[in-house]
Amino acid sequence: MTASREQESLARVLAHEGGYSNHPADPGGVTMKGVTQRVYDAYRKGKGQATRSVKSISNDELFDIYDRQYWDAVKGDQLPAGIDYVVFDGAVNSGPKQSIMWLQRALGPLYQGRVDGMIGLGTITAVQSCNDHDSLIDRICDQRLVFLQHLKTWPTFGRGWRSRVAEVRSIGQAWATGAMPQMANFVDGGQAKAFIEDAKASPSTAPADAAAGGGMAGIGLSGTLAELQSQLSPFSYTSEWIGKVVVVLALVSAVVAIGGLAYGWYARRKAARMAVALGTAS
Repeated sequence: MTASREQESLARVLAHEGGYSNHPADPGGVTMKGVTQRVYDAYRKGKGQATRSVKSISNDELFDIYDRQYWDAVKGDQLPAGIDYVVFDGAVNSGPKQSIMWLQRALGPLYQGRVDGMIGLGTITAVQSCNDHDSLIDRICDQRLVFLQHLKTWPTFGRGWRSRVAEVRSIGQAWATGAMPQMANFVDGGQAKAFIEDAKASPSTAPADAAAGGGMAGIGLSGTLAELQSQLSPFSYTSEWIGKVVVVLALVSAVVAIGGLAYGWYARRKAARMAVALGTAS
């Protein structure tokens, strides 16, 4: 990996990030050229310097942050052309761990290690074993897009994210196939940070479990009433009234129980899909 591709990759990342941003719905908060105020504060404190507005970030500081905290974090120098840029851009937008997890899952059976967001020898070896980088980039970008669609901020920033991922895919595949990649374009919303902390909540199974349990209890009660009916059979009027109650209670309880079981199945299935999309599945 030559230093020139890092700079070319960074130029495209910066195009997507734009300049100053402080959208109230962006979890990144105050951001300048993709660097959040929190990241900038930590960077300056680490160098023993006083904090200041990220608006004042210098070019040297900007390049140092991108190099150390993103490019080096995903081991860009050890990744093939195109894949380096795709993983790098994902790291800037959603954090290195999340972007590395997309890569690890996209590698499929080539990668035998844990999907842990830590890029080590196993991940690098699996990437080097892949002979179709074009398709690998497709799978990485697909993973990223599914992740983004499961964030609460998707309705606000989805259009921008979708455009950004589409360009990242195109640029990465051009590099992977030896073609000249296009320059990136800024699309408003695409610069918003996309973090796992902003994932949609998984549907709760508690109401379904309660409904199923209540329905089963109702069915049990209808059985008790049916037994009472048989004991009161000599009293025709009372027996007939209890019989109607038994039928209604049994039907309602069955509907509630079946509905609870069905919703419980749906909620667990959706939660499992979300866990896979967000990379939280065990």
